[in-house]
Amino acid sequence: MFRTFTTALCALAVLTTASQVTEVSAQDDANRTKETLTVTNKALLDPWTGPYGGVPPWKDINEADFLPAFKIAIAMSEKDINAIVDNKEAPTFANTIVALETAGRTLDRVSTIFGVHSGNLKIGGIADIETEVAPMLSQHSDWIIQNDGLFKRIEAVFNGEEMKTLNVAQKRLVDKRYKTFVRQGAKLSADDKNKLSTINTELASLFTRFSQNVLGDEEKLFTAVEESRLGGLSQGVIDGMKANAETRKQKDSSIDVQYVINNTRSSMEPVLTYADDRSLREKVWKTYYNRGDNDDERDNNEIISAILKLRAERAKLLGYETHAHWRLEPQMAKTPENTMKLMLAVWPKAVARVHEEVADMQAIADREGAGIKIEPWDYRYYAEKVRKEKYDLDLNEVKPYLQMDKLREGMMWAAGELYGFEFKPVTNVPTFHVDVSVYEVLKNGKHHGLWYFDPYARQGKRSGAWMNAYRPQENLGKPITAIVSNNSNFVKGKPGEPVLISWDDAITMFHEFGHALHGLCSECEYPGQSGTSVARDYVEFPSQINEHWLSTPEILSKYCVHYQTGESLPQALVDKIEKAATFNKGFDTVEYLASALIDMKLHLAGNVIIDPDRFERETLAELGMPSEIVMRHRTPQFSHVFADDGYSAGYYSYLWSDALTADAAEVFEEAGSYYDPKVAKSLYDNVFSIGDTIDPAEGFRRFRGRDVDTSALLRKRGFPVDGQ
Repeated sequence: MFRTFTTALCALAVLTTASQVTEVSAQDDANRTKETLTVTNKALLDPWTGPYGGVPPWKDINEADFLPAFKIAIAMSEKDINAIVDNKEAPTFANTIVALETAGRTLDRVSTIFGVHSGNLKIGGIADIETEVAPMLSQHSDWIIQNDGLFKRIEAVFNGEEMKTLNVAQKRLVDKRYKTFVRQGAKLSADDKNKLSTINTELASLFTRFSQNVLGDEEKLFTAVEESRLGGLSQGVIDGMKANAETRKQKDSSIDVQYVINNTRSSMEPVLTYADDRSLREKVWKTYYNRGDNDDERDNNEIISAILKLRAERAKLLGYETHAHWRLEPQMAKTPENTMKLMLAVWPKAVARVHEEVADMQAIADREGAGIKIEPWDYRYYAEKVRKEKYDLDLNEVKPYLQMDKLREGMMWAAGELYGFEFKPVTNVPTFHVDVSVYEVLKNGKHHGLWYFDPYARQGKRSGAWMNAYRPQENLGKPITAIVSNNSNFVKGKPGEPVLISWDDAITMFHEFGHALHGLCSECEYPGQSGTSVARDYVEFPSQINEHWLSTPEILSKYCVHYQTGESLPQALVDKIEKAATFNKGFDTVEYLASALIDMKLHLAGNVIIDPDRFERETLAELGMPSEIVMRHRTPQFSHVFADDGYSAGYYSYLWSDALTADAAEVFEEAGSYYDPKVAKSLYDNVFSIGDTIDPAEGFRRFRGRDVDTSALLRKRGFPVDGQ
């Protein structure tokens, strides 16, 4: 999953500015009472210092400074915007559009550092600060968008003669800035602007409550289990459960258990896949998939209903039929109808494959005399039995060859072969936790960026895996290199032993590293166009195509080595993995598409009161959802969609991007190698390095030589292609 904290915290955080000042006076256009704000710690406000063009000052951060720092940074941002508005010179690209690009870096830095604490270290008072800050940032964003003087200057540049003289990237920057302001209400009446601001502020608070409820259920709900019920699980998984229990005991001495299964995906999936105890699988499954849906103080259903209603009201206010129409307009897909067309073309083929998969699993259960009907908590368990029977492949045999550290080395090596990068570990920069490692990225022997790697689960860290951009690349005035991070939730085993991960987790590592490479490869002039600042349904394309390098012979032979013997993954296992490449794709596709379809249908429903649980249940029944599968992200825990606006009416993006990915991957296959230098250079030049300087469809055409062929997506998943 791609995510930047500036996106999550403030949609227009790039409009903030850098300053050495630590005491300022804030005054809005309504001449509100002046308020002098001070902060005890300058580190949050000052430009980053140190090597590599400056680095985040993690060791100098105090929790108590966040709130006053936000107030100061917002006031400074207002001052910067007012300076643009008050400029007596006629609006130009330089004094308006570029000024917006270079304005407000202080708030961006504060938001970035706080966002890392919110996502990785939500302990102490961070949650309370987040609750207070979210509406402040929403109001500040609205203040910028609704500033008539600022919009008139942007509009003047957009309609002016100077536009004819700008290059493609500059025209695109102006066009995007103008249309973003219009889409977010710059042309509304004063009364409607007030209504919009009220809606946005309420949504910001609801998003925060939703996220905190999900994190609360992940941290506070767990499954305690006796050793006698751990049959089928690997020793590494069991060691992780024991470590979980020790951590729980340290936090609460009244807890007296030997083994604990945390309520996160990384802890849940091994149990559902390998635990022989069916009642244990059911307990773990229900605990995980009922997050936010337990009819208690952390239940998210009312919050979701409120979010949907407010989004529908906002869309109408802005002149759109639904929230989905508003969100889709600037994306590659353009309309909800286009996304539904693609999803519904794949859905019946995926459902048909699920029925085949279930029949295979049921046959094994019947032969074993289990006397059961396959249920959702059985799917992964019996799928592994089918995998072994059909392909003689037991992924437990593969796991000893999947050392997290070696795979990290493999990702770096592949990036070097493709893009000329060298990753050098450094210890001269601070980190926010002892688990975080930092690498300087070099290209042609010169500094090119920094990559932070935060791999382990911990208290206060949200579940899943994601990429962050701490600082986007730019070349405006002077070159500024990217600082990016990858964050995961692997469970530590015994001290001194390597962390072994699953094949699916290895794919996720390469996926998220693809996002990081997208940021590191960037060669753009303007920060608002660099790296991952692209359409939501295009941003997953670079990350998804990077998954393909995991299964290349070079990675499998050099970096998938046994943690005890050092021997490479045997060719016999490699052959089995390749043969089983499309195995269980029915399950993978249906659990994902069910979430994407629910997301889109929720946001196409319009301004009606929605009971999320009932809507989910009835809509899935109408779609013919197999009873043996549940949505990958059930509505009450669907953070992609309800923790912010990021992927709302946009979860389809993974499928849209995968259509591009499948087609693009065939270019390497036609060239005979995923390391073909000519194809790699084209991918770098037309996809990874250009950010949002051109239309993404044009970038894909330049790489592929034509528009996307969506039949490649069906071939990749092993589904039948119509007419073939």
